[in-house]
Amino acid sequence: MYSVKVMNLYGCHSPVRALSLVYPMSSKRFSTTKQSRNVPIQHVTVVGGGLMGAGIAQVAAQSGHNVILVDVSKDVLSKSQDYIKNSLARIAKKQYASKPQDGETFLRDTMSRLTVETDASKAVGVTHLVIEAVTENLQLKRKIFSALDKTAPKNVIFVSNTSSLPIKEIADATERPDRFGGLHFFNPVPVMKLVEIVRTPQTSDATYQSLAEFGKALGKTTVEAKDTPGFIVNRLLVPYMLEAIRMVERGDASAKDIDTAMKLGAAHPMGPIELADYVGLDTCKFIVDGWHAKDPTNLLFQPIPLLDKLVAEGKHGIKTGAGFYSYKK
Repeated sequence: MYSVKVMNLYGCHSPVRALSLVYPMSSKRFSTTKQSRNVPIQHVTVVGGGLMGAGIAQVAAQSGHNVILVDVSKDVLSKSQDYIKNSLARIAKKQYASKPQDGETFLRDTMSRLTVETDASKAVGVTHLVIEAVTENLQLKRKIFSALDKTAPKNVIFVSNTSSLPIKEIADATERPDRFGGLHFFNPVPVMKLVEIVRTPQTSDATYQSLAEFGKALGKTTVEAKDTPGFIVNRLLVPYMLEAIRMVERGDASAKDIDTAMKLGAAHPMGPIELADYVGLDTCKFIVDGWHAKDPTNLLFQPIPLLDKLVAEGKHGIKTGAGFYSYKK
């Protein structure tokens, strides 16, 4: 059997995060499976100690849930704990400015609900919900869930925090398709208010309801999405960024003028080229390449030579110091 311990969970999930449009949808639209019992989610296991996993673990512990954060690397888990503690300290300083002792209590109580573990199989036996937040690799995600499916009780709900991979293809690695869905958080998780709940045709209404209640308990606004490329936000946002890149490639306008136009003409907080650099040009390429492979005739998903060139040159945006813009001092 595949060992969870040898999986490389290191690395930060890199989804697209901004300019979300919220369109509530019916919660009874897709389910064709038998109803299962709706169990309140009180204990959460987060698999993956990168930026997204740490953020999810923080908001879950902050809202009163007991949380186990899992990663194969003790060093990653140590950095995740430091990140969470520093984030909570900033919140405490702001919210309890006039009562610092209450802020210390808030920080201490929240951290007391968070534990770390390097063996995911130990964590899933005592949990209600498993949230996977590892790097965007379909085979890795399938291996993780396949292994955990053998040890987690049958009533445990599994979800992936993927921003671009098909939920059903991940769920197919398990024997619980009715208790499998997507919870797409946005970065930074403690700040961003939206969570997309992604349903496959097999996701039961009871599972959806549990996830909706969990999202509400976290203080998030949830929207329901079908298991289609990009769900809601990225399905709109990624083609928008790609078309802006195509405009630069064709010479229709400069990157700076496109960003200025969208910030001042459409009241966007960031222009599409700036946003692509922020997200990571390698991430943009990864997403569009995956969508193109699934739907090669869709004009919105066509590869872009300019994007491919920049990524090949190692210009991935802010994280490498150069993309469409230079970020080096």
